[in-house]
Amino acid sequence: MDIFERMREGELIRLDDPDYPKVYAAIMRAFKITGELNSSYHTPDETRVVLSELIGEKIDESTTVMLPFYTDFGQFTRLGKNVFVNFGCGFMDRGGITIEDNVLIGPRVNLITENHSENPQLRQNVYSKPIVIKRYAWIGAGATILPGVTVGENAIVAAGAVVSKDVPPNTIVGGVPAKVIREIEY
Repeated sequence: MDIFERMREGELIRLDDPDYPKVYAAIMRAFKITGELNSSYHTPDETRVVLSELIGEKIDESTTVMLPFYTDFGQFTRLGKNVFVNFGCGFMDRGGITIEDNVLIGPRVNLITENHSENPQLRQNVYSKPIVIKRYAWIGAGATILPGVTVGENAIVAAGAVVSKDVPPNTIVGGVPAKVIREIEY
């Protein structure tokens, strides 16, 4: 199995893996593209074109990603329609990040799909789990979503929250670690 497939499957990826140079090259590509993107002014349309190249599929014209934007890989991010990603966000997407339609992501939000082993002898190596943000969710400023989390439809993650468990649909979560504060009433 290809190292990228193994990465998406959550396998521990060792730095001494014979295929690791492919991962390293992809990381350097992402750093180069985002470094150039973040170093000067770009219109939202120009930003979409460059990020579409990075992730390998066209980003819908209804979606906006504000700069600066950071990613350590970029190829496993999927953005729906009418998504708004505010400035200063970081997407570590080696496990896969799916952001469905009509999602709002506040400034300085971190979506982290990667983690390290608890075993000190393996700690420099990385394994990944996907993050899914369902339709109409809102992720508040400075929140961090950790590996393997799904944020349910219409849910709100409060500013500064650290989310380590799935967020039920139609709820507001907050705190460190994030807990359900209440259900959303319509």
